[in-house]
Parts: sequence; C-alpha cells; structure tokens
Amino acid sequence: MNLRTESTLPGYARAAVAMKTRMHEYCASVAGHEYHKAFVETRWAALTPPDNASGTDPNHKLVHMLNRANSAVWAHGEAYVIAPAMTAVVAAGADALDLTGDLLTADAAPSDAGVLFLPEPIYHRALTGRVSGIAAITWTTLTSPRGRSWLICGWAHRDDPDDPHAARIQTYARQDPTLLSRLGPYVLTDVNVLPIAQPVPAVDPLDVDEPDRDWETAPDGRYVITDATARTHVCAAIAYAFWRIQAQPIAIATPAPLDRAARRRAARARIVHDTRVVMLRRTSGLTEPADGPARWRYRVRFVVRGHWRRLTDRHGQAYRIWIHAHIKGPDGAPLLHGEKVAVLAR
Repeated sequence: MNLRTESTLPGYARAAVAMKTRMHEYCASVAGHEYHKAFVETRWAALTPPDNASGTDPNHKLVHMLNRANSAVWAHGEAYVIAPAMTAVVAAGADALDLTGDLLTADAAPSDAGVLFLPEPIYHRALTGRVSGIAAITWTTLTSPRGRSWLICGWAHRDDPDDPHAARIQTYARQDPTLLSRLGPYVLTDVNVLPIAQPVPAVDPLDVDEPDRDWETAPDGRYVITDATARTHVCAAIAYAFWRIQAQPIAIATPAPLDRAARRRAARARIVHDTRVVMLRRTSGLTEPADGPARWRYRVRFVVRGHWRRLTDRHGQAYRIWIHAHIKGPDGAPLLHGEKVAVLAR
C-alpha cells in the first residue's frame, strides 16, 4: 500500500496511517539507527570528536537526535497529503522562495510536528548532479542552546519506479539481498534546519568539482528544483511553501475519513491517524457539456438523512413531501461513513 496508487480520500487516509506506522517502527529499530548513522557519516564526514572524547563516535549525539526526532514525528505528527493538482503550485512557490534574513514565527507551520505526503513527488537535483524524489517531508521543533528551530527532513520512496534514488537502492540491493528488508518504505535523503525567531542564514553552496558530477535526468513532466539555483534549502523551501499555501484561500484542507479497522490499528500502534488532503479550492461551478446549468460534481458517496421538501403546485398552493434517507453521489465512488461530509473538487 502506498499513496502513489491512491486517488480517493479514504484511500489516502489508509495509506498515510500505514506509512506512518511502518516508518515509526523503522526509525525506532536498529536498522533505522544504522541508516541514520551511515547518512550522518556521509553527509557530515568532516565532524571531529569533541574534546576529551577521543575514540568515541563524534556523530553519536546527532544520530541519536535524528533517531528520536524522526521516530516521534512519524508517530505523533499530523498527516497532510498534497493532491496531485496542488503539487506544481507548491513546487513553483518553493522554487521561487528566498527566506534569507527572514524572521519566522513559531506559528508559521500548521503544527509543531507534521508529515507531508506527496503522491506525485517533487524532484531535487543536488550540486553533485544526482536526482532524488521527495515523496514525503517531515518537520518537528527542536530546542537547543541557540534557540528553537524546525528540523525538516526529506524522504524518497524506496520503491518509486521513476525515482533515480530508488534505482540506486535497487542496485545496492542486488549486491546485498538483505538491504530492502532493513529499510522502511521511505529513506532519508536530506536534512535542513530553519531557525525560529532568528534570521534565516543564506545558503552556502558546497564547492563540487565539475569532473565528479554525474548529471542525472528526472522523469519527464515532473517538477525539479536544483541546489544550484535555490536560494533556500530545497526541503525547507517546499515545507515552508506548503505551510503558506495551505493557509491561503486558493487551497482547502479536507479531513480524510478513516475506516474503523485502520483507526484501531493506529490506536494500538499509538499513531496519530488524522489526515488532511490539501487541494485547490473550487471557485466556480462546473458546467455540463451541453452548456447546461452549473452543477457541483461529487467525488464521493454520502448518506442524506430523511427530510421534508417544500414545493408549490400549479395553483400556487404550498405543500411538502417527505424525502427518505438515501445515498447520494456517483456510482462506484467511495462511501463516507460517520459524519456526513461532501467533498467538492475540481
């Protein structure tokens, strides 16, 4: 189960809870610790051991912090899903974003901890030329002697057939058949930090020798953000662009219904199961192909309670009829249970 193959609100909700549960278990496992350790050693290879600690792992505290923060955010962070029609809007906003010198307030994010799923990934080209899909972004607040900040992590889907990063994982898996069993559905690809109530520092690009670059191509038709032109770290830019856009009138965050069995599984695993699907807000009614009157088009089925309908006969006399409870919506659409919700989409 993954969000890439889903297209309904209940489907997104079930997949989001399943992915959060698996990722919480993975980040809290020995395999997750080993991956974080390898990631930190590769990303921050220049770290030196602290004073009077020769022979100890210089990255121990950083790896422990990533393990603890990522495990907690996958379990307790609120889940958001960007509808495919919104992906290009968020990507364009992130690509043009420049937060250098800005002071961000603590309420800039919709929640202190969150998980953003992108069924249609945004692709990130690093200075080395390698391309990775960003299929999920997590954020959580951290407190240090320097003040509060957001820890923002980018994650690629391990089995995305279009992602060059997933293809590299499959290559490694052919050399080590146990690799895939030791990975979660998403793998960590980037870590950014955004300060709160302090000026955002300028991006300091690394100097990469041109002969060492292996330029990869992204899948056709997908949005690609490159480190070479980005004025804010890519994952942080996407997260902040989403925070701002989801709060604007052009977007609507619709709660996605979750079936009882999935809710019970989430409760047993102590996973926050509330999921919101963020999509473009509708601004006008749809018209029928034959220039008919504007009508709303429903994407789900829902129960309409029994009610009285007031009518007027040809003599102008008012009367009313009883409309029995019935199910409204197109045949084959998902049926919403519990609270009556009508979802209107483009």
